[in-house]
Amino acid sequence: MAVEILSPREQDKLRRACLVAAQTLDCVRRKLAAGISTAEVDRWVREDTAARGARPSQLGYHGFPAAVCTSRNAVVCHGIPSSTEVLRDGDIVNVDVTSELDGFHGDLSETFAIGALSPEAAHVVDVAKRCLDAGIAVVRDGARLGDIGAAIESLARREGCSVVRDFGGHGIGRRMHMDPHVSHTGVANTGLRLRAGMAFTIEPMINLGAPAVRVLSDRWTVVTEDGALSAQFEHTVLVTRDGCEVLTRLR
Repeated sequence: MAVEILSPREQDKLRRACLVAAQTLDCVRRKLAAGISTAEVDRWVREDTAARGARPSQLGYHGFPAAVCTSRNAVVCHGIPSSTEVLRDGDIVNVDVTSELDGFHGDLSETFAIGALSPEAAHVVDVAKRCLDAGIAVVRDGARLGDIGAAIESLARREGCSVVRDFGGHGIGRRMHMDPHVSHTGVANTGLRLRAGMAFTIEPMINLGAPAVRVLSDRWTVVTEDGALSAQFEHTVLVTRDGCEVLTRLR
């Protein structure tokens, strides 16, 4: 597995792409409310991305029909926006934005609360956010890839949640998906050794129930096998000598 080490110039280009993606997601954040369809979210992403001189990386990727993934309640990931899917009070919805600018891709997602959440929904969202933070906290030059999954899995288990194993993070740069695969479960001190200049996403998918998932007949939408709620948060990170830079975090 050859993992690209980005040059300073390439890192700057990746930063700019990540900033665009983060700004577009922030645009969505400010508009989300009960009564909004997920198709409207797709429209906002298309319009905002174009206004920033970028393009949605997901649109047409292996035939994906939308510019953004909208994954609601028991949908784990890759939810397809629809005019018939309307957000309601108590829903949780993950919005996953990837933007290409000047040949580089920036990728992030966040799970949003629509109105007041049940204690169970609030718990899984909180755990997913903290799992992302735990994974980011162990990234540094010389760490191992397994450290990320170990940190995430340990926290999720302590909180009574499970971690989806079928999907993970990925290298990113000139392509949206590159090596390495970033598992959100793992054993500390194992796996690829991280080096400064590597860039990848960390995006744990945390379930309130069991970790098993299935893909719907549209061949994209992934749901929990048991119908339990699922939440996800994602950032693109750049490994540095003394830690990592979270490229998709708005300053």
